[in-house]
Amino acid sequence: MSAPASTATFPAYRERYLPAMTPGQIAALSDKAWAPVIVATGAIEQHGPHLPVAVDSLMGQVWLTRALARLPAGASCYVAPPITIGKSNEHTGFPGTLAISKETLRALLWAIARQIHTWGFRHLAVLNTHGGNTAVVIYTLREIGASLGLQCGLLAPAFDLDLPPQENAYGYHANTAETAWLLAVAPQFVDLPGAVCEYCGDVNTPGELRPERAPATMAWVTADLSKSGIMGDATAATAAKGAAWIEHGADRYAAAIAELCRVARDAT
Repeated sequence: MSAPASTATFPAYRERYLPAMTPGQIAALSDKAWAPVIVATGAIEQHGPHLPVAVDSLMGQVWLTRALARLPAGASCYVAPPITIGKSNEHTGFPGTLAISKETLRALLWAIARQIHTWGFRHLAVLNTHGGNTAVVIYTLREIGASLGLQCGLLAPAFDLDLPPQENAYGYHANTAETAWLLAVAPQFVDLPGAVCEYCGDVNTPGELRPERAPATMAWVTADLSKSGIMGDATAATAAKGAAWIEHGADRYAAAIAELCRVARDAT
């Protein structure tokens, strides 16, 4: 007996998803001069003993699905295939981490940019959900813009999750927020008994040098900062917090995408 046809062959935003279109449909799009193409960049890497390794790439799709459903009329944009494996060399040494080099990530972004430019698009935006990709994405987008004439940008709206000062300062990875998000959208993949609280520093300690989120930062790999792979308080996460924070994030992403569309359309 043949398996039943899947009802989820393409994402919920199928009408915006370029891989779901025929070449003729892409060629016929009338708003390519201003409608941005969004590329999600994520990662496959360890997220402590309690979370799946696809957290970052999964959350990219969560944000896109929910944000695109909230766009106002006239906010046209399209979505390219995601880059699901990122520059995650800081997490090597833990099972489950897949990593590409900065050169490979840069090359993938360039390949997508060249092709969408050839198709007639003139705006590219990246929705990045892995911090290790950020520096590479930013300088690559600058190069793409200067070389191809594409208008490029990083979708990075600020989130206000009302976390305690210690978590805000040292909750870097597999933390309260990420654990809560997964409890809200994919609880069957969360092994909550494996969650721990592990910080690599104290917010009350004097000094401006920290691994992240400080005036002066240092290079690091996860194994230097954490035994478990968790950097933050995963035990404080709840599904209710995650659901509220996802709604908040979806609103922020939707607003950022809508503004990008408005500015691009007004400029044409």
